[in-house]
Amino acid sequence: MVLEYLVRPPKVILEKNPLLLLLHGYGSNKEDLFSFASELPEKYYVIAAQAPHDMQYGSYAWYAINFDADANKFSDLKQAGESRDLILEFIDEITSQFPIDEKDISLIGFSQGAILSYALALSYPQKIKRVMALSGYLNLDMAVPGFEKNNFSGLKVFASHGTVDQVIPVEWARKTPEALKPLGIEVTFKEYPIGHGVSPQNFYDFRKWLLDH
Repeated sequence: MVLEYLVRPPKVILEKNPLLLLLHGYGSNKEDLFSFASELPEKYYVIAAQAPHDMQYGSYAWYAINFDADANKFSDLKQAGESRDLILEFIDEITSQFPIDEKDISLIGFSQGAILSYALALSYPQKIKRVMALSGYLNLDMAVPGFEKNNFSGLKVFASHGTVDQVIPVEWARKTPEALKPLGIEVTFKEYPIGHGVSPQNFYDFRKWLLDH
């Protein structure tokens, strides 16, 4: 396997089960989002992937975040593109290893994992049915060139953000619905009075959204 991962098999066994792929944030690991795997719907395979860049002490990143002399943050787009396609390769590996319905794959990403979830779904919408992007934002530079020509008719997005997020400003996330509208992508956007994290209400809302969609 190209990525390390944890798996919670479905409790309701179908001929082929849908997949929820969990993508953690910068400086975290596969254990992070997997902590709420038991609370996710029982018909899904729940798989938490671990980012490839080891930052030591149990911390991993999908791509580097660098600071310039003026303390401006910028993302390593080359590494982001490599991780985007590594996740795609990982999806192909796990769908061949487990009886997963290749037409029903959803991404749940937090922060950097949410940013990459958007990039992956816009680049390869034939592979991804739903994106639940928690505390992230849309960086179109991370999608493959020419992604605008893709067919997004099957893709749905749930996006959420904390109004007092000090890591990723809520203003960045608020641009997402408008940016995706020209592509015809259905977006549900919600805000919560929290910082950079997932509140119980946020979890309840995206779980309900998943069950409804």
